[in-house]
Amino acid sequence: MSDATQLSNKDLPKEASAVELAQALAERLAIAPNDWHRLKANRQAQAKQQVASALVFLLKDEPQEALVRLQQAVGWLDRSISAPPCPTHGDRHK
Repeated sequence: MSDATQLSNKDLPKEASAVELAQALAERLAIAPNDWHRLKANRQAQAKQQVASALVFLLKDEPQEALVRLQQAVGWLDRSISAPPCPTHGDRHK
């Protein structure tokens, strides 16, 4: 992370809870529908999205949901999973 993008505790909104901050991060890292084709095979982007989502679930005391997302993130990073077919046009090979 570059110095320009690092935030200290004093830069964070004081009224924001850990859950709110995690939700904001998850929203920032979520792959938007219009970016899906471009990022569907980007393992870093997919893993970041899953880890941020896992953090939200963990902070909301939903460890099982967090674990599912963490396992997905590991799958992206270790190349054991791949992108599913496009949600708007499905699998054309069926």
